[in-house]
This record gives sequence, structure tokens and C-alpha cells, in this order.
Amino acid sequence: MESPHKGKTGLKRLWNAFHYSLAGFKAAYRHEDAFRQETLLAAVLLPVALLSPAGSTGKAMMIASVVLVLIVELLNSAVEATVDRISLEDHLLAKRAKDIGSAAVLLSLANLAVVWLLVLLD
Repeated sequence: MESPHKGKTGLKRLWNAFHYSLAGFKAAYRHEDAFRQETLLAAVLLPVALLSPAGSTGKAMMIASVVLVLIVELLNSAVEATVDRISLEDHLLAKRAKDIGSAAVLLSLANLAVVWLLVLLD
């Protein structure tokens, strides 16, 4: 069964989508420790990127790498919540899904470190 909100179009759909997105941010911040930590990291790093001596392309790359970590963490949290909704029992595929999501977050954090090092050492 599809969501009853799928039939909405135009500005009403955009308005609803905006509010669902805000609810998603709020839920992630409230329930996910990692998202709160990465939000704090972003709150520190984004001003540093803007105030850094890097050029505009470097600043954009630094900011994008920070935002990418938040995006990947949101997707990882969504996967984890979905897996937990299906079952809290230990299962090889559930572990695999969660581990892969965690690996994606780790990779995005490594990307952040590499981008920042390359930009700042240039």
C-alpha cells in the first residue's frame, strides 16, 4: 500500500516533503549519538573551512566533505532503523547491512580527512 501523501503535487508536495525532512533531522539528532557527534564536528569545521586561507574551490571541497559525512550518517541511521524494525534478532544479513552502513560512514570520514589535509597543505 502506497503512502496517501504520494498523490500530492506542486507546492503542497514540496511543503510536506520539507516538513518530513525536518522531522528526519529532528529524529536523527534525538535518537542517534553518532549524528549528534558529527553535527558537533560540522558546527566546528564549517566555520573553520569558511575562515581558512583556502580558495573558493578548496573551501567548497572542505564544506562538501563535511556535509557528505552527515548525509552518509543519515542514510546509515535509516538502514539501521529499518533493520531493527524488521527484527532485533541476530541475523547475518542484518549484521552485514549494519556493518556496510558503518563502513560507508568510516569511508566518508576518511574522505573528509584526506580532503582537508590536501586543501590545507596545498
